[in-house]
Amino acid sequence: MTTLTDPQPDSIPAQALLSAERVGKYYGNDRAPVLEDVSVSLHAGEFVALLGPSGSGKSTLLRILAGLMPPSYGSVLVHGTPLHGANAQVAIVFQSFALFPWLTVLQNVELGLLATELAERERRDRALKAIDLIGLDGFEEAFPKELSGGMKQRVGFARALVVQPEVLFMDEPFSALDVLTAENLRQELRELWASRSIPTQAVLMVTHNIEEAVSLADRILVFGANPGRIRIELKGLPVAERARKGPARAQLVDAIYRIMTNPGEDASAIYEAGRPAPKRPRRRRQQSIPDVSIDDLTGFVQYLAGMGGKAVLHELGRDLQMRGDDLLAISEATDLLGLATVQGRMIALTEAGARFADVQLDEEKALFRERVLERVALMKKIVGDLAAAESHTLEADGVLSELGHSFSKEEARRQFETVVDWGRYAELFTYDDVDGELRLDEEHRVAT
Repeated sequence: MTTLTDPQPDSIPAQALLSAERVGKYYGNDRAPVLEDVSVSLHAGEFVALLGPSGSGKSTLLRILAGLMPPSYGSVLVHGTPLHGANAQVAIVFQSFALFPWLTVLQNVELGLLATELAERERRDRALKAIDLIGLDGFEEAFPKELSGGMKQRVGFARALVVQPEVLFMDEPFSALDVLTAENLRQELRELWASRSIPTQAVLMVTHNIEEAVSLADRILVFGANPGRIRIELKGLPVAERARKGPARAQLVDAIYRIMTNPGEDASAIYEAGRPAPKRPRRRRQQSIPDVSIDDLTGFVQYLAGMGGKAVLHELGRDLQMRGDDLLAISEATDLLGLATVQGRMIALTEAGARFADVQLDEEKALFRERVLERVALMKKIVGDLAAAESHTLEADGVLSELGHSFSKEEARRQFETVVDWGRYAELFTYDDVDGELRLDEEHRVAT
């Protein structure tokens, strides 16, 4: 991991509130890694963002630090002491609101204190103060069904803060909200943290949103995937420059975009030089297929063609109102298929991509069929196995089991669903979800 922060040779760092030392997590009999040698520390007064693509292990690391999941190796320390079991110093705000619909706002917030030895009156007073802090005065007796998405997430914040945790974890807390609501809550969080009104000493936030990380964090840890690891640590902007969109913020956002859209390259070289470094081979046990639907893929190529065949990535994301994670996934998919190339913050259609955007459906499918067989290893293997099988069928469970050697159970299922979507569109095979069988499409059978 590369660290780009200002050195402080005369200062002696205080002991970390929470740290991970060379933590790893793997699944399957062949120990396929989800996280590999991740070390991170969190000190009092810090707001740290974990930024990276889907499937990079950010949420897994959060759960390990919270003591909800044991690492496969390495250790988690709380004030220098090894953690065993749940971390009592941590509270979590989740992406989903996770409210009990039969409880009022006050009851949902107070729920976090029921396991404590506090008297009923003290529990009620602390819950009311937390509700007041996050701006829900007047909604104490309301039920979740009466609340907007933003109000529901406020309840989630109040429930986490009412226990007065030493460290607050946030797992993509704004991703389920509309753009305006999310920005409003970010601004309120920024103000509460700057004024130290939040009863917590540090914040650790998982996000896929580059703008969000830059607007909130003192430190930004950029994750890479397959396996998950910290590629680079970046110092956040001065507090005064985070809320407004000035040159410094734009420069940092652009730098992170370049790093995240060039996953196989040296992150520090990209950051320091402002351009991609010479490509290095990726360390990957299994090629990973980006989570992109055919509709999104074809629509994106068509849109980019209408823009003249090239665009600035973050401007494209803004115009399409795409989340940063989704934009990175679709950029990676078009690059994987050779339909577009990503250079720094620019994405441009290749000759094949321009042709793909211009042809009729049958020719479009034929071109896609050619691309996936040439460039997607899992697709080529499935079609080859189908052709070799006497019945020209495969059991889905067998394919999922094989993927489980290289991915977690959830990621294996996602990889399978994406390859099925792409394979159906390419008319390479069909899939019967009831029987759990893949069947070769004989009409478009291709020699592999």
